[in-house]
Amino acid sequence: MRQRSLVILTSVLTTGALALTACGSRGSDDKGGDKGGTTVVIGVDAPLTGQNSATGLGIQSGVEIAVKDANEKKLVPGVTFKVVALDDKALPPTGQQNASQLVANKDVLGVVGPLNSGVAQTMQKVFASANLAEISPSNTAPELTQGKNWVSGNKARPFKTYFRTAITDEVQGGFAADYVLKTLKKKKVFVVDDKQTYGAGLAGIFGKKFKEQGGTVVGTDHVNVGDKDFATLVTKIKNSGAELLYYGGQYDESQVLTKQLKDAGAKIPLMGGDGMFTPTYIQTAGKAAEGDLVTSVGVPVDTLPAAKDFINKYKSGGYKGDYGTYGGYSYDAATALIKAVGNVVKDGKVPSDARQKVVDEVQKIDFEGIAGPVGFDQYGDTKNKQLTLYQVTNGVWKSVKTGTYNAG
Repeated sequence: MRQRSLVILTSVLTTGALALTACGSRGSDDKGGDKGGTTVVIGVDAPLTGQNSATGLGIQSGVEIAVKDANEKKLVPGVTFKVVALDDKALPPTGQQNASQLVANKDVLGVVGPLNSGVAQTMQKVFASANLAEISPSNTAPELTQGKNWVSGNKARPFKTYFRTAITDEVQGGFAADYVLKTLKKKKVFVVDDKQTYGAGLAGIFGKKFKEQGGTVVGTDHVNVGDKDFATLVTKIKNSGAELLYYGGQYDESQVLTKQLKDAGAKIPLMGGDGMFTPTYIQTAGKAAEGDLVTSVGVPVDTLPAAKDFINKYKSGGYKGDYGTYGGYSYDAATALIKAVGNVVKDGKVPSDARQKVVDEVQKIDFEGIAGPVGFDQYGDTKNKQLTLYQVTNGVWKSVKTGTYNAG
C-alpha cells in the first residue's frame, strides 16, 4: 500500500528522571514504580489524525498489543518495552521531523512504519544515518527497497536499515490486472490516481501490466488529496466506455468518487489497492460500494488461527483503528524488532552499538508471525508474497481470491 506508517522504539524522559545505559534507560513501570530494568521503547509514526487515520491507528494498536504481550511474557529478560506514537498526518515533512525526533532519543532501537510510501521517502535517510532499524507494515512503493532504477531491472538497495512486511506495488498491480482481464473479463479500464507516491505508482503499474496482457486503458486522470467534487471526472469516465475504474490512492477520496460515479449512473466497479481496504470505505460510500474491489497484502487475518488471540485482544481492549489492513503486519513488525533486541540486549545491558546490531539481527529474522512467515530478502522486502483480492458483498469486504503473483 499503500503508503504506510512507522512504529518506534523510544522513551519519554524528563531531565534527571532516568539514567541512560548506552541506548536504553533504567526505567520505571507505567505506574511510576521502579522496575530496576532497562526500558526500550517502540514508537509509532503514522497518520493518527486526519487523512488515512483509520489505518494509521490500526498500525499503532498492532504495535501496542505486541509490546504488551512481550512485557507480560518477559520475552527479553531485563527489558521493559514501551510505545510512543507520533502523528505524521500523512505529510512527508512531518514524517521527516518525527524521524529526527526519534533518532535523537537514545532509547530508540527500532521503528515500525510509516504508513505512506511518500512519507517513508523522507524518513529513510534520517534513520539510515543513525543505523536505526525501520520496518514498515504497509509501504509498497518498489523504489523504497529496490532503488529508483528498479523498473529497468537494475535493482539496488538504497538503505540497509529499511525493511517492510508488505509486498510491493509491482506484485499488487500485476495481480489486480490479471484478475480484471482473466476473471472479470473486462477489457477496457479508466485509470485515476491521487498524484502521491503510492497512488501514482500503483496506478502506473496496474495500467502497464493491464496493457501488456492485452487490455485497453481508455483514459487516465488525476485527483488531489482532499478533493470532494468529482463531477467533471465522473463525466469523463462515463463517456470513455470504461468497464471498470482503477484508482491508485487511499480510501479518503475513492469512497467519495465511487458514490458520485454510481449516483451519476455509471454502474461500473471501482477497484484499488490496499490503501482502500478499510471498513470506513464502505461506511462512507454506502450502497455505492457494493461490487467494488481491492487488493491487499497477505491473507485475511480473520482466517488465520495464529491471529485469533490478537483479534480478541484488539476487540476486547478497545483499541482504535482498523486491524484488518495492517494490524497483523504491525504486530509482526514490532515482534521482529523485539526479537532482534532480545538478541542484542542481554540481562538488560545495552551495548554502545546496539542500533547497528539490531539492524543486523532484523536482516536475519525468520519466524512464523500471526499474519504469516516473517523474514526479509537481500533488499529488505518481505519473503511472504501472498496477497488477497476482496470485493464488497452485502456491505462487507469478502475475500474472493488469495494467491501469489510473479511480477517477472
